Amino acid sequence: MSFDWDTRRKRKIADITQALSVEPVDVATLRRMAISEGGLLTDEIRCQVWPRLLNVPPHLLDQEPGTVERENNKDSNQVLLDVQRSLRRFPPGMPDEQREGLQEELIDIILRVLKRNPQLHYYQGYHDIVVTFLLVVGERLATVLVEKLSTHHLRDFMDPTMDNTKHILNYLMPIIERVNPDVHDFMQQADVGTVFALSWLITWFGHVLSDFRHVVRLYDFFLACHPLMPIYFAAVIVLYREEEVLECECDMAMVHHLLSQIPQDLPYEMLISRAGDLFVQFPPSELAREAAAHESTAASTFKDFELASTQLQPDSVLRRRRKQKPAALESSSTSPVVAVERPSTARRFVRLAVMGLTVALGAAALAVVNTALEWAPKLDLFP
Repeated sequence: MSFDWDTRRKRKIADITQALSVEPVDVATLRRMAISEGGLLTDEIRCQVWPRLLNVPPHLLDQEPGTVERENNKDSNQVLLDVQRSLRRFPPGMPDEQREGLQEELIDIILRVLKRNPQLHYYQGYHDIVVTFLLVVGERLATVLVEKLSTHHLRDFMDPTMDNTKHILNYLMPIIERVNPDVHDFMQQADVGTVFALSWLITWFGHVLSDFRHVVRLYDFFLACHPLMPIYFAAVIVLYREEEVLECECDMAMVHHLLSQIPQDLPYEMLISRAGDLFVQFPPSELAREAAAHESTAASTFKDFELASTQLQPDSVLRRRRKQKPAALESSSTSPVVAVERPSTARRFVRLAVMGLTVALGAAALAVVNTALEWAPKLDLFP
């Protein structure tokens, strides 16, 4: 078994190297590599691939971060407090001097991004995402990637109010209902709501997982997919714990306590695959009616990414997708089901990779307007 994994690992590294070497870079393949078993494997590879998944222009990657003015900054005090409480996010055994240096860099990255983008509002938990990028790619590259992420994937969390964040959380229960009505009904009866998953969503699980390897594996997956994928992953965690949930006393406090404590030994690869299955079978547009849509979303800030996406390398799958009628993209019924049909592994990764190209709209906006596959053909990706 170890031999098989070593062989697959070497093959994956070769595929990633090949995808990075062509001109233009084969982003669709990089997305498939990030989604499939093992993700991007090493931090060295992540340094090369994460910028491509976020579609960061190469000339920005070499820019040195500017100095940060902490005086008279409205966010300085809160950022400083949050970073001082983030000791557990650094590797155990790291010398104090090194950790303190990284904490200073973490503060600078956050304040730098907020200064450049006054439309963004800091939220508690944002530092949990930024520290992951800092530890993987370093301050210079993390500044560029976090800025892009903050104006795209995380944009809805950085509004002045939590309206769009609450809207995204509203997708959790419809997903659970489609797969397991018993769990859904039990949670509804307990009136537990979805607040237990808030920290999962807004930190991309960085705040609640103790093993950094699992955190970066999820980041590979989320960066390669639709902005709503974290809420699908939250749903599969709840569904995976079906027996625990149904055996719990049907009381709001008891169920909330159970669900808010994520087991640290989850089968992450299986859950990632499962989340991908559910996204393909139950795309956001199918659930939008049940997740009360807000009119105010971050859609207007994503036109630049739509234009930039026209430069991504097409592949044969994307060509076929463009020719398909939108009606053919709705592959499942809207009625609740217990058993979910699993698409083939290759087809699922391809569809998720296609969806990953559609992060040009905010998560809430894109969910209301259309599914990723319905929206993707609108891009003029092909001559």
